[in-house]
Amino acid sequence: MLVLFDDFGWEGPYAGQVKAVLHGLAPQVPVIDLMHDAPVYEPRGAGYLLAALTPEFPPDAVFLAVVDPGVGSARLPLVVRAGGHWFVGPDNGLFDAVAKHARSFQCWQINWQPERLSRSFHGRDLFAPVAARLALGETPETIGCEPLQRNLADVPQDWPRVIYADHFGNLITGIRASRMRHKKTIAVAGYVISRAGTFSDVKKGEAFWYENSNGLVEIAVNQGYADEELEIEIGDFIEPQTV
Repeated sequence: MLVLFDDFGWEGPYAGQVKAVLHGLAPQVPVIDLMHDAPVYEPRGAGYLLAALTPEFPPDAVFLAVVDPGVGSARLPLVVRAGGHWFVGPDNGLFDAVAKHARSFQCWQINWQPERLSRSFHGRDLFAPVAARLALGETPETIGCEPLQRNLADVPQDWPRVIYADHFGNLITGIRASRMRHKKTIAVAGYVISRAGTFSDVKKGEAFWYENSNGLVEIAVNQGYADEELEIEIGDFIEPQTV
């Protein structure tokens, strides 16, 4: 299984071009469109969202993950093995949370290069072919990758910021709710927001935070749009409180 996680957008040609490469190289492997609207220009924050979404997928799923504002620069192309899954994409913090939360992980630098390699579209030209070959059962060594050592000591367990706004205006953070058992409120953008179990636990129009279906702290307004009504933006800092 190949899983696409990127910031290419649902409109335009980019996701389709990547999928064309995957189909050409691995036509029998199913491709899942997980996200094409991952946080733009925010690979580290996007990584905490990616880490929360991966447990839903079967072992050996290959995640082609691209949030890559530094495409064409000196940043490395990577293959990562963590939590029983494969990840292919840029070395810019996107896979830090995935690796940090896994019991063990391995990392390789991609040294293989295709005949055509656009400086601005590594998702199509480099990462997609590598992901397809992994999905067909090749190993990083047979593809042409070199093992790398990574120290994750400085990678935080959670990312206390807003990282994504969904279709309903709900604001997903990089904080795992399991680490908030003793926290009743959060402060963000001048608001103090209390915890609730779900939407029906509060009045219509009331803001609250809750544990979403992927285990992350999420801010919502019952039957409203939290992003618009609270004017909270991607990247805003979240401060957990005990009161």
